[in-house]
Amino acid sequence: MATTYPKGISNPSGEMKANQGYVAAVTWRSVILAIILLPINAYWVVQMEIVRYSAHPTTISLFFNIVFEILVLTLINRYVRRYFPRASLNRAELLFIYTSLAIGSCITGHDTLQILVPMLSWLTRNTDESHKWTALFGKYLPKWCMITNTAISRGYYQGNDSIYHVNYILAWLPVVLIWSLFITVLLFVMLCINSILRKQWTDNEKLSYPIIQLPLQITNEQSFAPKTGLFHNWLFWLGFSIAVSIDLINSLNVYFPSIPTILTPGRGQSFYDLSQWVTTKPWNAIGWTPLSFYPFLVGLGMLMPVDFLFSCWFFYIFWKMENVVTVAMAWDHDPRFPYMNDQAFGAYMAFCVYTVWLSRGYLGETLKKALGKPSTLLDNDEALTYRGAYIGIMVGMAGLIWFSDEIGMGPWLPLAFFAIYFALAIAITRMRAELGTPVHDLHFTGPDWVLTEVLGQRGTFTPTQLGAFTMFFWFNRAYRGHPMPHQLEGFKLAEQSRSEYRKWFWGMAVIGFLGALAGFWAILELMYSYGASAKSAITFGPEAFSRLETWMKSPKPASFPAAIAIAVGFLTAMGLQWMRVRYIWWPFHPLAYAVTSSWEINLVWLPLFIAWVCKVTILHYGGRKGIQKSMPFFFGLMIGQFVLGSLLNIWGIIMQYPTYQFWQ
Repeated sequence: MATTYPKGISNPSGEMKANQGYVAAVTWRSVILAIILLPINAYWVVQMEIVRYSAHPTTISLFFNIVFEILVLTLINRYVRRYFPRASLNRAELLFIYTSLAIGSCITGHDTLQILVPMLSWLTRNTDESHKWTALFGKYLPKWCMITNTAISRGYYQGNDSIYHVNYILAWLPVVLIWSLFITVLLFVMLCINSILRKQWTDNEKLSYPIIQLPLQITNEQSFAPKTGLFHNWLFWLGFSIAVSIDLINSLNVYFPSIPTILTPGRGQSFYDLSQWVTTKPWNAIGWTPLSFYPFLVGLGMLMPVDFLFSCWFFYIFWKMENVVTVAMAWDHDPRFPYMNDQAFGAYMAFCVYTVWLSRGYLGETLKKALGKPSTLLDNDEALTYRGAYIGIMVGMAGLIWFSDEIGMGPWLPLAFFAIYFALAIAITRMRAELGTPVHDLHFTGPDWVLTEVLGQRGTFTPTQLGAFTMFFWFNRAYRGHPMPHQLEGFKLAEQSRSEYRKWFWGMAVIGFLGALAGFWAILELMYSYGASAKSAITFGPEAFSRLETWMKSPKPASFPAAIAIAVGFLTAMGLQWMRVRYIWWPFHPLAYAVTSSWEINLVWLPLFIAWVCKVTILHYGGRKGIQKSMPFFFGLMIGQFVLGSLLNIWGIIMQYPTYQFWQ
């Protein structure tokens, strides 16, 4: 029976019919346009996240800058199609550009190059007597991939300069190329892993991929159909108008304080801190507890399962109460207790193990296929043959291990380091594909943190190995803008648009390198102009080296409590998953237990609670049909806030004015 969709919602999957040919996506037009837009997008991201430090798009799963850009591009393309039909882009090309810009945003984002670039020259900037970092650990760091000339870094930090000087370019170019190649290899390994997992997660398990539903709607021609399309649905424009009205009034309050704000506490913010009213022990242990209202997150939440939405706000309160109990019982003599980050790490590892176990039969078949043995799988239409994907992983890992050895980690330690890193990446990618988790930051819980904490620094790792951990701090500080989920979502977009996986694979591989170059350029261009010392580089620059200083001066032994906390997190997540599978009524989702322990959940828990209330209510009175009929309203909330927020942000950049931070 053919699937029917309600009025206002076009087919979100673009179902492929049998024996239908591929639609070209990775064409010279889409690639050239992506290459042109990559530096423009990177420049905008750096302006928002470093120069202005507002509206951080890469700290949430759905990047509003990319949604805005693909909406504008789609509207322009419709005009071109009307008057110059042969020059217009098809849907597959638009979606490839969307994916390219998403990957580029990840690389340029808040948790990647924005940390790496200030790290590369921070040691040179701080060689004075107060730090004595050069004498303490300078010899343990690889100078060949850093900026070691004080004259080169001076303009970066002081500003009022330009990167376009020959001596600056010659100093930065080899460093930029080295790290861009490293990023390319790292992303290549992710692509190979995604190539293996794609069929199981997309075709066999039929995961829903909530994050990409909005760009699918925007680029679908049916969304513009008169009377029946999304953009002709009155509920869409109602949601759009509500989101725009709220943010417009709050934006005016930034310039005219006499205008009252709506659902916000004051000028330039979009949350109200509840903790200021909780000042007595043990209740003040709840810490920062913002009450926020983000219409786009309410809309995004409507695409998530009900049990996950419930579990997000439940476990957010659970973690707060865990801190309260810790203070009430005087267990806080250990400042790390109750080791929330370590518990979360254990939960992420449990989800990775469970995911691999669930796919064990399929993975066994891929190995048989790769080894040339009889298998039930066909891989002719996959991004890579399974043999090619496994070889790609081994070759890519060999490159990462070689680089790690060159910077001082040794030949064997990188195996453990990248095993943990890619296990986290697989867990994050799976939770995005299955649930559409809006955040997955996992601050300060990467392999460098876990290995040095659980095994200890004293007598376990050499100073050179600790220096190598420091050089990898930049892509393990947090995982909010992780590129691996966007790659898999790119393969899903290829399926939806009936285009060829293999071309998407190589297109995304090339985009990884070009996106790194664009990100480096945007950061250096703007920091040599504005001065990094006045921007967020002053925060990111010293973090890794301050940690290394602590390791060198006060190395700690192995932490048994941290290991216990990881085990507790692992077993708790496994227990929650076992209950969820065994009992259909079980309301607690193990992934919510994992993602609600980190910083970013503070900003999204209340909108997800609102989405849970809305979804439960609509399901109770209208069932699944009610959800489908109401979705245009929630798409309107998302697009409305993204459009106005993006336009105001661009206007603020051009005019050099502060703007309302619709997303922190």
